Amino acid sequence: MTTIEAELSLLDALEQARLVREREATPSELAQAALHRIAATDGELNSVVIDMAEEALRRAAGPLPSGPLSGVPTLLKDLGGAYAGAPRTEGSALLAGYVDEADCELVRRYKAAGLVMLGRTNTPEFGNAATTEPRRYGPCRNPWDPARSTGGSSGGAAAAVAAGIVPIAHGSDGGGSIRIPASCCGVVGLKPTRGRVSLAPDDDEMLCGFGVEHVLARTVRDSAAALDAEAGPAPGDPYFPPQPEHSFLSEVGAPPGRLRVAVATETWHGAPLHPDCAAAVQDAAELLETLGHHVVAAAPVLDAEALLGAFGTVWTAATAWNLAAWEAALGRTAGPDDVEDVTRMLAAEGRRISATAYLDARAALGEQTRRIGRFFTQCDVALTATLHRLPADIGAGRAPASAAQFFADDAAYCGTTYLANMTGQPAISLPLHWNADGLPIGVQLTGRYACEAVLLRLAAQLEEARPWANCIPPIHASRVRELSRVRAT
Repeated sequence: MTTIEAELSLLDALEQARLVREREATPSELAQAALHRIAATDGELNSVVIDMAEEALRRAAGPLPSGPLSGVPTLLKDLGGAYAGAPRTEGSALLAGYVDEADCELVRRYKAAGLVMLGRTNTPEFGNAATTEPRRYGPCRNPWDPARSTGGSSGGAAAAVAAGIVPIAHGSDGGGSIRIPASCCGVVGLKPTRGRVSLAPDDDEMLCGFGVEHVLARTVRDSAAALDAEAGPAPGDPYFPPQPEHSFLSEVGAPPGRLRVAVATETWHGAPLHPDCAAAVQDAAELLETLGHHVVAAAPVLDAEALLGAFGTVWTAATAWNLAAWEAALGRTAGPDDVEDVTRMLAAEGRRISATAYLDARAALGEQTRRIGRFFTQCDVALTATLHRLPADIGAGRAPASAAQFFADDAAYCGTTYLANMTGQPAISLPLHWNADGLPIGVQLTGRYACEAVLLRLAAQLEEARPWANCIPPIHASRVRELSRVRAT
């Protein structure tokens, strides 16, 4: 790898875009360099599973719209993100040979921002796991320790960003799927407010309202700039949050003021917290105090049984609907070789749920959401661990015996991330802590509904106080000495 290519792997998206604006590099050169980084590092990581290089290089060579991110290479998650003429598999053999006919709204906005999409990243089948080990593509490996998972479901995106392949990568989050891999891989993972980023035209409510789309990033400012490019309703969207008074990027570096921060050192549903995860929360709380914030131990009182039951009901119903929708679109029924056992098990459970049981679950979610809303009248931000355990070992998430066991295992690992999906609030995982073995341990900040601005101001303040962008994992493009050149065809 050339020195310039190695240096590019250390630059965030806004800095790479600056090189383009000031004519120090072209979009084609940035795209080629990123393709070289994929070739150099991804044999160890398995983060990029679908190649879109030909289309990317064609797009990079042509005129691109101007903007803060114009010319920056990026990757789409292999889940959603429809791109006209490009394959998509959702991590499943069921979609072998499937090609999208039209761009979704999010991809149209990425193109309008001048981003160049190089390919698609690894994800568990239909996003149904907190690790990324689909049968179709095999496990995605953590750049900090390849024996460990990247988390899921945006695991390939997090690995690609952590390894310096691209500075930002598309992700989605229905139960923590941006924040979980952000914690595992030591990057920034913001889950925006429900409705902040349009799901048009194919979805009204991804995962019945739990799901949102955004990016994994190395820096807070990149996450903010990407949200500026993504945010806003499309015609016919069922709901959308109040529009911000200022750009999200302008919030980065703005004084957050003295915030009331509620700190929870225990999980809301009683799952044990690994000592390293508890230490990360305590360390972050002390840092917040030194920055002048009012930090108190507090957490909402919730009905854990009702919430976890409702989460499982909604998730299995959504899995059943999603599988049926794909079968209808493809014109065939999924067989044992088409989908994994977990997908079949969750879909079967979802088909057993009655309409009244589903509406009961939605009612339970509404009641608990109001409790959480009242709690946030007493604080500005809640601080928790992102995960309850260290990044899982590859292979640790083998198929459970039942749907109940699936959700019990998942909640024990990452149940804290569920809350913001169920309530629609914004939440961000920040890489503020590494343990004695050199593994990143994320902490989560959750804000009030539609208050991403507060989270971005606070996250930027924490990033300035405890910079993480120069924390480079053992598997990183800047560490690669030799690289076979990738030639455009």
